[in-house]
Amino acid sequence: MQPRQAYEELTRKVKEEAVLASCVEVLGWDEETYIPGAGVAHRAEQQALLAGLLHDRATDPRLGELFAALEGSDLIADPDSAEAVNIRELRRLYDRAVRLPRSLVEELARITSIAQREWVTAYERSDWSYFQPWVEKVLKLKRAEAAALRPDHDLYETMLDEYEPGMTVRQVAALFDALRGELIELTGTIAASPRRANLSILHRSYPLDRQRQFGETAAAAVGFDFRRGRLDTSPHPFFARLGPSDCRITTRFNHHRFGDGLFGILHEVGHALYEQGLDPEAYGLPIGESVSIGVHESQARLWENTVGRSLPFWRHFYPQARALFPDALHDVSLDEFYFAINHVAPSLNRVRADEVTYNLHILIRFEVERALVAGDLDTADVPGAWNELYRRYLGVIPANDAEGCLQDGHWGGGLIGYFPTYTLGNLFAAQLFERASAELRNLDDDFSQGRFDRLLDWLQQRVYRHGQRYPAPRLIEHATGAAPDHHPLLAALRRKYGELYRL
Repeated sequence: MQPRQAYEELTRKVKEEAVLASCVEVLGWDEETYIPGAGVAHRAEQQALLAGLLHDRATDPRLGELFAALEGSDLIADPDSAEAVNIRELRRLYDRAVRLPRSLVEELARITSIAQREWVTAYERSDWSYFQPWVEKVLKLKRAEAAALRPDHDLYETMLDEYEPGMTVRQVAALFDALRGELIELTGTIAASPRRANLSILHRSYPLDRQRQFGETAAAAVGFDFRRGRLDTSPHPFFARLGPSDCRITTRFNHHRFGDGLFGILHEVGHALYEQGLDPEAYGLPIGESVSIGVHESQARLWENTVGRSLPFWRHFYPQARALFPDALHDVSLDEFYFAINHVAPSLNRVRADEVTYNLHILIRFEVERALVAGDLDTADVPGAWNELYRRYLGVIPANDAEGCLQDGHWGGGLIGYFPTYTLGNLFAAQLFERASAELRNLDDDFSQGRFDRLLDWLQQRVYRHGQRYPAPRLIEHATGAAPDHHPLLAALRRKYGELYRL
């Protein structure tokens, strides 16, 4: 078979597999939004069946024959070409899939589908002991998966590799170690400042229908295309790409917590802008897919925090906010509001954490996960270990499991090794925005006028259009001229919060 014919057959098969995978995404989105509780058991069987069918396609021996016909051909002569990228990454996924038995793939899909719903129940009861057996089941399966993928390799590193291909635990730990002391010190310096924001502003009455209206306006302004996406609500905000022109985002609204809905929207919109910026013609192929979860999170954090919590952003949007919420904001100045949404204080909740302390929440989860996977921490001891790390790093102690180790549902979904990507995303976001600001200049003026197109276009050219052409560290270096580094994030935090707290 000629290489070009082999390539065309390979891409056709992979695109068909992507359509089947999108059906799994639809079921997952529905399970997180509208499924009745009694439907979860059957949904688990649906997910398991589809996971098995996908595994059959992903391990089809014909794919191995096609790779044999392609490797060494002229199609991979330029390693950065679309063809070479697709062949390289698809081969990596094929090699991964053939190491996993179908029974394990199906059981993981079945158990995680149920465990996610059981997490909701455990969270509502604030009872870790209710969720603990499900964590043990998921851990057992994820350990088995990691051992099958890379025998005699660090299990946690293999789990991390699923979300950040090529990143090692040593690399992540080095970045996190460099951050930890600096963040704890900055948090303490801010705490010593006499300046305090009036947080009661954010807990006044904000009608839910107007919150949604305001959130949709902001989402559209920064570039979210509602013709190719929609906004819904869920217990935990998330995004899902159900197809090349169907990107769903969710948030959660609270009548007396203005930030929950809006910043949840902006966070998920950041994910969606990345997805909507990928080449729709390459849907299902690596050149048309996001490169890593860390890069994905960089877009969410950039649009939520770097843009969405900036003063120029609110110079444009605050008059609209006051018009929509006159009872809550009629006596609040822009400066007071800006200070309130950027208030810094150690807290218990990761999702609602401020920019300065957020990464300490991730470092805690990184330590807990590594200990769980290694067997150094028993699942029964998670609440105690969690609370001790919160006391040590943030000076706060959860009063119950819902405030503590049950606040995230990631483990129920099998997302072990996922948490580090949030901090990697913050690091990447700071580097990208620093470079974009230097090249584009006057972005503050753009934001003040409600214009975000220049930044979005820059990200489109430097990040989105490349798909998986470069591994994440190389992509960041290609876009910014420097390897992943913690210094831009720390500099941005010190600059912004030094001004706010007059340090």
